[in-house]
Amino acid sequence: MEEFCELDQVKKEFKLEVTAEENDILPDSVAVTSNPGVATFCKDEDLHTDEKKNQDVVHKVDKIMSCDVCGKCFSHKGNFNKHLRVHTGEKPFSCDMCGRCFSNLGDLKIHVRIHTGEKPFSCDVCEKNFSCLGYLNRHLRLHTGEKPFSCDVCGKRFSNLGDLKIHVRIHTGEKPFSCDVCEKNFSCLGYLNRHLRVHTGEKPFGCDVCGKCFLDTLHLNRHLRVHTGEKPYSCDVCGKAFSCSAHLARHSSLHAGEKPFCCDVCGRRFPGMEYLKRHSRLHTGENPLNCKVCGKCFSFEGSLKSHIRDTCGKTSAEPSKLKTEESSHTGKKP
Repeated sequence: MEEFCELDQVKKEFKLEVTAEENDILPDSVAVTSNPGVATFCKDEDLHTDEKKNQDVVHKVDKIMSCDVCGKCFSHKGNFNKHLRVHTGEKPFSCDMCGRCFSNLGDLKIHVRIHTGEKPFSCDVCEKNFSCLGYLNRHLRLHTGEKPFSCDVCGKRFSNLGDLKIHVRIHTGEKPFSCDVCEKNFSCLGYLNRHLRVHTGEKPFGCDVCGKCFLDTLHLNRHLRVHTGEKPYSCDVCGKAFSCSAHLARHSSLHAGEKPFCCDVCGRRFPGMEYLKRHSRLHTGENPLNCKVCGKCFSFEGSLKSHIRDTCGKTSAEPSKLKTEESSHTGKKP
C-alpha cells in the first residue's frame, strides 16, 4: 500500500485544496508534509482502498476550523477570522473619507467607490454600471427574469436573497428594527428609515416638474404620473385605467360588490378607506376644508366648491384667482 496520496488527485475528485497556513491546525487524521501537493494519512491506512472512507477524511480536511460560538466550519484561515468578527462586532477597517468602519477589507473597498464614483462592473444588456459584482449579478436577473430564491412557507420567489429574508419576516412576525422616537417596529431597515422621516419632516425626494417633495421614491414615482398622465393599472372588468394600484383595488371592489370598510358608529359599509374617512366626518363634525377667501370650513369638497361658486365667487374681483383658489382645494388643475 502506498504511504502517500497525491493531493492533486484528491482535489480533482473531491475539489479539495489544503493551504500551507492551515497545516498547524489539521486534524489528527491528516498532516501536510514538506513536499507540496503530498498529504500523509497517519491513521486508518486502509482508507486508500475504501473510496467512501477516503472521502470522509477529505471532508474533514475541508472543514478544519470550527467557530466556538455557532459551530460553523471553515477551511481557510482568512474566512474564519472574518467570520469571528460577526460575533465580536470588531470592525478594524475604516474609510478615510467618512470614517465608517467595516469588518472586512472587501466591504471597505466597495464602500470607497461611493466616494470615488467608480463603477467598474457594466451590464452587457443596458450598459448600466455598478460598484460591485454582486450588484451587477442581482441586476442581471431583471433582464433574465431569474428568481432563484424561494420562500419555504408560501413558495414565493425572489431575485435576490435579501428580499427573501425580508419576506420571510412576514411569516415569522419578526420586526428587528425599532424606532427610537415612538418604538414602532419594522421588518427591514429601509422601512424604518422611511418611517423616521415622519418624525424629522425630511422629504428628500423632489419632483423635477413642480418641486413637490416626498418621503420616499414610491410616492414620488406615483406623483410623477400626475404630470405624465401615465395610468399603468387597468381594470380587468371594464378596462378603466388608474395611476396607482390602490385606486385600482378600490375600483375593483365596486365590481365585486365588496365593502370591507365598516363605520364603527352606524355600521354603514364602504368599498374603500377614503369613502369611510369622508363618511366619518358626519359623526365627528370634522371640517378639514376651508375657504381661503372667508375662512368658512366644510366637511366635503362638494360643499366647499358650491360655497366658492355661489358666495365668495360672486364678490371676487378676480375670476382667474377664484379658479386657482378652487383648484387648490380640490387638487384639480384649473
